[in-house]
Amino acid sequence: MDPGVPNWGRIPALAVTGAPALVAVGAGHELRLPTSAGEIVLTLHDHGLRLRVGPPVRDYGILVAAPVPLQLQLEAIDGGSRVTARTASGGALELRVGHAPFHFELLLDGRRVQGSSTDGHFVRRFRLPPLARHDGRWLFTVDLGADTPVYGLGEKSGKLDKRGQWLRSYNHDALGLNAERSYKNAPFAWSPEGWGVFVHGPDPVTHGVGFGPWSQRAYLLAVEGEGLDVFVLTGADGAAQLRQYTDLTGRAPEPPPWSLGTILSKAYYKDADEILSVAREVRARGLPCEVITFDGRAWQDTDTRFAFEWCPKRYPDPKPVIDELKSMGFRICVWEYPLVSVRHPLFAEMAAKGWLLRDARTGEPYRYAWDPEPFGAVLTQLPESGVVDFTHPEAYAFWRDKHRDLFELGVDMIKADFGEQIEPHMLARDGSQGDALHNIYALLYNRCVYEAAQRFGRDGAFLFSRAGWSGSQRYPSQWGGDPQADWGGLAGNLRSGISWGLTGAPYYATDVGGFYGDTRDPVLYVRWLQAAVFSAHLRLHGIGPREPWSYGPEAERIARAALELRQRLLPYLWQAVRGSAATGLPVQRPMVIACPEDRASWAFEDQFFLGGDLLVAPCLRPDGEVTVYLPAGEWVRFPDGRAVEGGRVHRLRLALDEIAMFARRGARIPLGGPAGPLRGAIVATEHWQA
Repeated sequence: MDPGVPNWGRIPALAVTGAPALVAVGAGHELRLPTSAGEIVLTLHDHGLRLRVGPPVRDYGILVAAPVPLQLQLEAIDGGSRVTARTASGGALELRVGHAPFHFELLLDGRRVQGSSTDGHFVRRFRLPPLARHDGRWLFTVDLGADTPVYGLGEKSGKLDKRGQWLRSYNHDALGLNAERSYKNAPFAWSPEGWGVFVHGPDPVTHGVGFGPWSQRAYLLAVEGEGLDVFVLTGADGAAQLRQYTDLTGRAPEPPPWSLGTILSKAYYKDADEILSVAREVRARGLPCEVITFDGRAWQDTDTRFAFEWCPKRYPDPKPVIDELKSMGFRICVWEYPLVSVRHPLFAEMAAKGWLLRDARTGEPYRYAWDPEPFGAVLTQLPESGVVDFTHPEAYAFWRDKHRDLFELGVDMIKADFGEQIEPHMLARDGSQGDALHNIYALLYNRCVYEAAQRFGRDGAFLFSRAGWSGSQRYPSQWGGDPQADWGGLAGNLRSGISWGLTGAPYYATDVGGFYGDTRDPVLYVRWLQAAVFSAHLRLHGIGPREPWSYGPEAERIARAALELRQRLLPYLWQAVRGSAATGLPVQRPMVIACPEDRASWAFEDQFFLGGDLLVAPCLRPDGEVTVYLPAGEWVRFPDGRAVEGGRVHRLRLALDEIAMFARRGARIPLGGPAGPLRGAIVATEHWQA
């Protein structure tokens, strides 16, 4: 959808064309309102309002459970209808609906939660249509106050407060995190003023969030599908909004404790000698490291991937290599993507069984042609490939069960890369095509590989995925793909993860050091690592070496201290992870979540709380300067216990081995022992008292 200035006055808003009808549905009711574009179906439930119009959307398992409609009382009001209901907790919900045109207002216990935009036009009542069907899209508009902040909408690297932005919920192989395009999207936005909006379904959604060329006072959602299914949520603050959203779409489970250890990776270890040499060096230097990674070209033949086969030239028998890594205490991660080279016999086998997406124009298996632009000396050009059809039950089961041999060999986790490659003429067995399949494909792929880890993994299921959609948080964890190796890449990668956390996905990892454009800058590497040790998961990754010693002895010394700090903090981090699994709150909690009562703190978007007690201000500048806001109260520096004044901004200049961490006076932080393999539960050996 063009972010220009459409002539909204020419778009007719839907109007109610007949008598409202209250229809029993189970123990509750639906309010049905006839319009020229079909019936609007309205239900109230414990979390607010659900509005549907047009054909039912395909769910694909996005919702873990459909909300139960409440019993409604209907009455006519001037120019419209009014329905009321009681929630399970006794809250009084009220929905007022205007008929000409359709517009709404939702109240909870007398508080106006949300409603159609009140932004008027000199010659018409509504500057933007409250609800309309236009150019193959549904337009749905809600209100924004003069300074209402809005959060969520997936992995976005710009400001966390999305007000003023034009954004699209559409997955891309974004080639980094420096623009609006992103790998992980979810059409769920919320405000700490006490409302949220979630578009249920697989369709692309464009968001004008107080977008100036459209309206400073309105949030317009343009949904590119045949049907519209939208929830308006009533949570009083960010924590309540995330709880309500994850009640609908599911919460992330607890990952296995070992997944919190350091994951070492690069693109890529070229052969067994190289990966074994690095593994031995890690152990010889005594660096904390739990997992080592065979990235794409590390174990697959580029011409014939992906086929669950080790490159026969480099790994005629991979077992001795895996066994030696295991003997050194490493867990093993291997890379995959959901594409099969036309040069491998598996392509013809899967094509013959109808297990690949087809070309809607010819009926033949679609041959995905890779854009040559991103490929170079390191990233070798890839051959045409088929794309696995995860809507086909047999293809889904085949792909899931093909992981068995990997796990039996000794693999512990899968890095599920890509998943954004669905093009307009790709057709699935279930009849979905192009954009109707594009976003949901990531969820189906995530689910399939996570189920493989559940079935065949020997010590808990864990997944790294790059693409995601609403519900992907149920298949943890995710990483931020391909950041640029500079200071802007560091800041964007951190914000992307925090924004994803504000969309109900609590676990995230950055590519420490940056993925591309590395200049061997030891200061950048150290600062990136110092920030990343406070994320749920930690991975050192990029094109070229990311081992700490590769940046020089001083960087290695400081990196070791950061890794050992994380190791000490694992009991506290595990406590935060378990809390996130229970509540939907992110492990890295920005100020709008951690301090909902302190509006001034929300402006400080680059600092965050790790769990509930530790405030971290990452250093995002080469000169060591950090600006941090501490809310009112007594604070102390961690771990030296120096008192720091709250209720004000502090400007610090950090030495390279210094991290800005703070705890509220009285906080009790569980700590663990020195580095060692993570086997079994994470147990505190002492507590640090602020």
